[in-house]
Amino acid sequence: MPLLNKTRARSAAHLHPAGPVRSRSRSWPAARTALTAFFAVDGFLFASWVVRIPDVRAQVNASHSALGLALLCISAGAVATMALVGRLCVRYGSRPVTVGSLALLSLAVVLPAHTSSVGVLGGVLLLFGAGYGAANVAMNSAAVDLVEELRRPVMPSFHAGYSLGGLLGAAAGGLLSGSLSTAWALALGGALGLLVTAVAGAVLLRAPQPAPRKPDAPSTASAAPRPARHARLLVVLLGLTALFTAYGEGALADWATLHLTDDVKVSAGSAATGYAAFAFAMTAGRLGGTWLAVRLGQTRVVLGGGLTACAGMLLAAFAPTLTAALAGFVLVGLGLANVFPLAIAQAGAIGGPRGVATASTLGYAGMLVGPPVIGFLADATSLPLALTTVAAAAALAGALALATRPRRAA
Repeated sequence: MPLLNKTRARSAAHLHPAGPVRSRSRSWPAARTALTAFFAVDGFLFASWVVRIPDVRAQVNASHSALGLALLCISAGAVATMALVGRLCVRYGSRPVTVGSLALLSLAVVLPAHTSSVGVLGGVLLLFGAGYGAANVAMNSAAVDLVEELRRPVMPSFHAGYSLGGLLGAAAGGLLSGSLSTAWALALGGALGLLVTAVAGAVLLRAPQPAPRKPDAPSTASAAPRPARHARLLVVLLGLTALFTAYGEGALADWATLHLTDDVKVSAGSAATGYAAFAFAMTAGRLGGTWLAVRLGQTRVVLGGGLTACAGMLLAAFAPTLTAALAGFVLVGLGLANVFPLAIAQAGAIGGPRGVATASTLGYAGMLVGPPVIGFLADATSLPLALTTVAAAAALAGALALATRPRRAA
């Protein structure tokens, strides 16, 4: 009998080797850390470029309209690339595409400092936008796969890494603006990006790949399968959720400070705290996003977030004092924080990398159209009234959570 038990034990060890299983379970935290580093460096590189836009504008001697057209090339490059990258992720895997995209972005961020005309700047920004769009689709696709393996809604934590990277990039750019030239600042940012890409990429590529999954397969055992046409409709609705969220982010990035100076009548220094309050609140909200999604469920988090952002934007738009406006911006940041990442995660669970590409493209379109729409409406009516469209968009994003909530199998 002891001999028989030993034989059975050897057979069980052969079929289910303990070593590889433990190694595989330990690999997921490493892969999650590496992927978070990619999100953070993506935000850092984009912020490093943004804080140097005034210097590059003076360098190429561009008018406001010419600079606006050049900046549109970033969006054009990103939107043109996203669908292609979704197909590349399906064919080659999202992790290698993530590494290649971040390497391209790290190299492209250096180039604007060496342009001498608006036309050349536009061409360079097309490449920068292509790298940025590719990185966002590939990273989110890799994150969706990791969320599926971890069986936890950790997507907000990855986007918190992006927000933290953006804050660090903006802070570092501001501190170094007086001591480093644009060329050196962007070169150092690109070098840091390549270093993080090499180190985090090695960890990410060595980690076990998630089990293959059909794009239309349900993300959990309790979710009911969907017909392909219904799945495509859900991905589009989730993309619209991302669009409405990004509309608010883009609008506040460009108009929050001006609203405080022109409508609330505060100094430029005090007005700068408006977007900072929004950005910090969004970062804090994303850091707690996984905790909220686990305890409340993703549908409640998105619905509650949209309604919270709606109330906050109405408060900020018509606030008579700086304190009230800042409170409103904080509510908007907390409310919108997890809507975009959870929508992208659900789109990826339904449609795979192509679902991520579709939702990301729609989301990026929202960030693109938000600022000019606000400007047009502000000219036609007033800036506070124009900002109420952000409240309406946030409410619509929350309402769409009811239409896209996962169905349960009988």
